[in-house]
Amino acid sequence: MADSEVKKDLEYSGYSKSSFPDEKNEFAPSYGDSDNLSLGPDNSEYHTLGFWTRNGLTLESFKRRRGPVGSLNATMKPRHLHMIAIGGSIGAGLFVGSGSALSNGGPAALLIAFGIIGIMIFNVVYALGELAVMFPVSGGFYTYSTRFIDPSWGFAMGWNYVLQWAVVLPLELTVAGLTVEYWNANVTVAAWITIFWLAIIVINVFGTLGYAEEEFWSSLLKLAAIVIFMLIGIVLCAGGGPAGGKYDQYWGAGAFYNPGGFANGFKGLCAVFVTAAFAFSGTELVGLAAAEAANPAKALPSAIKQVFWRITLFYILALLFVGLLVEHTDERLLGSGLSDSQASPFVIAAKDAGLIGFDSFMNVVILVSVISIGNSAVYGGSRTLTALAEQGYAPKFFAYIDKSGRPLFSTIFILAFSPIAYVGLSASGVTVFAWLLALSGLAALFTWGSICLAHIRFRKAWAYHGHTLDEIPFQALFGVYGSWIGLILVFLVLVAQFAVALYPLGGAEPSANAFFQAYLALPVVLVCWAGGFFWKRVGWLRTAQMDVNSNRRVVDWERINGEKQRVAAMPAWRRIIHRIF
Repeated sequence: MADSEVKKDLEYSGYSKSSFPDEKNEFAPSYGDSDNLSLGPDNSEYHTLGFWTRNGLTLESFKRRRGPVGSLNATMKPRHLHMIAIGGSIGAGLFVGSGSALSNGGPAALLIAFGIIGIMIFNVVYALGELAVMFPVSGGFYTYSTRFIDPSWGFAMGWNYVLQWAVVLPLELTVAGLTVEYWNANVTVAAWITIFWLAIIVINVFGTLGYAEEEFWSSLLKLAAIVIFMLIGIVLCAGGGPAGGKYDQYWGAGAFYNPGGFANGFKGLCAVFVTAAFAFSGTELVGLAAAEAANPAKALPSAIKQVFWRITLFYILALLFVGLLVEHTDERLLGSGLSDSQASPFVIAAKDAGLIGFDSFMNVVILVSVISIGNSAVYGGSRTLTALAEQGYAPKFFAYIDKSGRPLFSTIFILAFSPIAYVGLSASGVTVFAWLLALSGLAALFTWGSICLAHIRFRKAWAYHGHTLDEIPFQALFGVYGSWIGLILVFLVLVAQFAVALYPLGGAEPSANAFFQAYLALPVVLVCWAGGFFWKRVGWLRTAQMDVNSNRRVVDWERINGEKQRVAAMPAWRRIIHRIF
């Protein structure tokens, strides 16, 4: 696609240069020339390459791409963004981690904790959507912390996010290897880890489209599996299970009454929050992927709206049936946390029902899910690291992008963490992995809180510089109030996890080891924040210093206002559907 075609595509979706303001803020940090029309990544060279080079399958494809720094591909389609938004982060946190969460908190606590995190992430993603449509910056959300909060905090959030995904990759590889043991325990797990590591490398050879296509089809499988599970759950609760099975007579909500809806009281509820946060981790990747979409201004708002359905349908309803079918006292839930697929309540419910083969099907889904999350780890970590290098927060060679649009050295850096998965097979591997999980466990909460705070600060600076809400093409559903709700919930969940870190479940005595295994992400973030400040010597930005104009997406208001008038003329029920979808 030539630049003229890209421009035409953008103008079709409501964006043109004529509407872009020329005002500049002399106090603001520099984020680019606001007089230049930003058409997204420069793909002119990419589309002149041969098929094999475009897809990264020749030696020529590894050479540096000509053009501006950070010129990633813009080849993702709306269907890719939609699936990344609705199913991209569904993985071991939901399918396997929900088992330990059910055991620790009970079915009622499971629904409450995931519901609260769901409300939080709903507001986070809408805030991110508003910022991403306004400022289409490669590297996504950490750059908004740099721009609207504090460059030092942005440095901390960027590296926090890179480390989060660098640690998740070997964790997911280990889970994938252990999942295969469900069928065959005779082959060493190390062999399976190697196979899945090579599979992720192959996917990343194809760059952006490799990630996007893998996420599309794996998300489709995950969503189909959850729908099938819920339909089977309805039948089982009604007593329609196979004769001789656990659910061959009316079951209803028996597990909520006996052994009960809660386990371990309020502390049990607090313990579920971190599992819920881990299960929702990666939802924000849709904002990162938008920078590599062919037309993010048109595709991103629609994809953001799908998050509501993922939260309500594919998390809350699925976990409702989990709580209905599996007692929280079931000893099989006490597996090895996120690494034992046999501790999955989805698998346990299938085995108890006597559904021959369905437990194996769910394990296939779990296997695909963890590989998908591993692939997302490479994508999210490499793109963020590239953006850090572009802004001078990481070594410059990480900004290298080859002719097929891959951030080559950043991708290699994240993939290099994969061999840590082999450490988990040693005698001391459990301890090592406990600390790695501690590093990634709360990292997502800091990212989400930063997105909400950046949105709040952006709205304040937007008004300070004389702009109105009518100038924002895509607005968060609940505005700044939604971001305040998200930020407050992040704080409350951190407090709840702090309490559990001090006083663990089971009445164990407080210890420094147990505390830091549950709260290691906090000191890591604080150290990165301090390091960023001493490096850049820039602190909290005042309202007058925040730049709301540079690199802002240009808008054709005539077209957008025409669309608003069309929606306003719709019947009330159609306006509601349009608002949700």
